[in-house]
Amino acid sequence: MRKLAYVLFLFSFLFAAFLQAEEKLAKEQVFTFNAGAAPQSLDPAKIDGAPEGFFTRNLFETLLVSDENDKPAPGVALTWSHSDDYKTWTFNLRKDAKWSNGDKVTANDFVFAWKRLVDPKTASPYASFLNYMKLANSSAIINGKMSPDKLGVEAKDDYTLVLHLESPVPFADLLTQFYVLSPVPQKVVEKFGDSWSEPKNIVGNGAFKLDSFVVNEEAVLSKNSYYWNAKKVSLDKLILLQIQNDSVAYTRYRAESLDIGQFPLELLNKVKKEYPKELIIGPQLCTYYYELNVKNPPFNNNKVRQALSMALDRNIITDQVLRQGQIPAFTFSPPVINAAELITPPEWSKWDSNKRHQEAVKLLNEAGYNQSNPLNFTLLYNTNENHKKLAIAASSIWKKNLGGIVNVKLQNQEWKSFLSTRRLGQQQMARAGWCSDYNEASSFLNIFLSNSSNNTSGFKSKEYDKVINLAYKAKTEEERAQFYAQAEKILYENNVIIPVYFYTTSYLVKPYVKGFKIKPSQNNYFKDIYILEH
Repeated sequence: MRKLAYVLFLFSFLFAAFLQAEEKLAKEQVFTFNAGAAPQSLDPAKIDGAPEGFFTRNLFETLLVSDENDKPAPGVALTWSHSDDYKTWTFNLRKDAKWSNGDKVTANDFVFAWKRLVDPKTASPYASFLNYMKLANSSAIINGKMSPDKLGVEAKDDYTLVLHLESPVPFADLLTQFYVLSPVPQKVVEKFGDSWSEPKNIVGNGAFKLDSFVVNEEAVLSKNSYYWNAKKVSLDKLILLQIQNDSVAYTRYRAESLDIGQFPLELLNKVKKEYPKELIIGPQLCTYYYELNVKNPPFNNNKVRQALSMALDRNIITDQVLRQGQIPAFTFSPPVINAAELITPPEWSKWDSNKRHQEAVKLLNEAGYNQSNPLNFTLLYNTNENHKKLAIAASSIWKKNLGGIVNVKLQNQEWKSFLSTRRLGQQQMARAGWCSDYNEASSFLNIFLSNSSNNTSGFKSKEYDKVINLAYKAKTEEERAQFYAQAEKILYENNVIIPVYFYTTSYLVKPYVKGFKIKPSQNNYFKDIYILEH
């Protein structure tokens, strides 16, 4: 085995080192943050979107975590290593890791959690994640052809976890940071069944434990005294609000009832003037796009899909609607993510707008749409002011650029209903966003695999599946990047989605809040935050 030089980091990045001599801690270490929406579940195997991450990262801890520079760092695992062929990975767990009820966290807790994740009985939205890792037998188990007990993960002893992969994955350690792969307490799950993650029953191994939870209002978490690094956690209480309306969040921030909050896009210039020292804007490994249901009319016709993609003026959305430094997107994978350096956008993205619009109208005409037979469809988005503004802008752009032969009906749904509609394939076009689960292009490209549980577009391609499989088998990073570029080309030639922009994220942060930093991966852990006297 080739030992990796991953050991416990020095205290330099921990809270104590951040505290400057002139800073004084507040007596009450209470932090209030807006998570944006109620989580679908607090069960790591049942989560399905970004809102859940704010809860799960704080209630649970994975094998590895993301440090302040967004690099892999020890979590429950102190050290890790891999075989020369990258098919066997060994994680050595810390012996002082405990659950919030005082029980020890062991390798068996990860084995149980991961087997449960791929078990068809669990019906996890992220079941296919372990298939992305190429964990042995994961695909067969997900498809009901093999028992979960055959999954390629074993507890060699209480503190040694071994992963057996079907093929080499040089970046397998990156995947273990994703909160879906958190351990779960077997005794608690078996005792309470599906209700184990309810507030009165849930047990986690993260820096915080859940005290109370009111759906669509707030969750109150307190420091987990059993957490292995509890002495370095400054916060005593963490309050996670679930405000979907950015105007309300902004009002709460101004009223001093939010320590970090969001604001409506149209107020950016005002915010820059009023809160220049409190506004932070940073990059994200995320793409905003419109998902098309390619199985049903009207988007089972590639000419229709391409026409809408070509006719969408992304620069209007980024420069006139958003105005926060977002970059127009013509590919799914962000250009800054690892192994995406060879990905290039479609040739038509370089055309002037008039040529693109003319070609788009021509494609629609060829598909049978014209003034007497306009294209009608519904654009679905989850309830949020900014998503609504973008949907209105996109529909207006399409109507103008396509000569009025497109009629778009806008429909909004609350988060849980929105996710359900897409999973049932009942959407025509839906607003979507994808953020990397780890910093590698496969984190994006994997979701369009035919067997991906994250694929709600209806797109299936043997050619695409083959190219991604070849990327995993690549012997060099350059070779892998070439396959990723091929995969991306297949996506945009088939117009599976309409990429809109690559994200930035913006927050208002009170001056007394320290230890918060925007990471491109969005792997923020509130255990790093502390509150100054104010």
